[in-house]
Amino acid sequence: MAKYLARASYNAEGVKGLIKDKASGRRASVGKLAESLGGKLESFYLAFGNDDIVSVVELPDNGAAAAFSLAVNAAGLAQLSMTPLMTVEEADAAMTKHGNYRPPGR
Repeated sequence: MAKYLARASYNAEGVKGLIKDKASGRRASVGKLAESLGGKLESFYLAFGNDDIVSVVELPDNGAAAAFSLAVNAAGLAQLSMTPLMTVEEADAAMTKHGNYRPPGR
């Protein structure tokens, strides 16, 4: 299964909901969303700065990741972004492949 970094920033209404549900309630909700898409929540953290929530989610594929993102963003209380994650082994394998690319102007 693929892993994705999910980062969310709440708007004012979302923060009110977070306070009402508590962090444990939001973690449970995100876990249920991942499970409903055939995946699982690996980690869930509250953060300072631009992101209010940072988590790692395991999902079957990019379609499930898109559905995850759409479900959260459609609710209108948080802005979620998903970043696909690669293992070190996957990155090493990618570095052994060479494409045929010509940079601009060369």
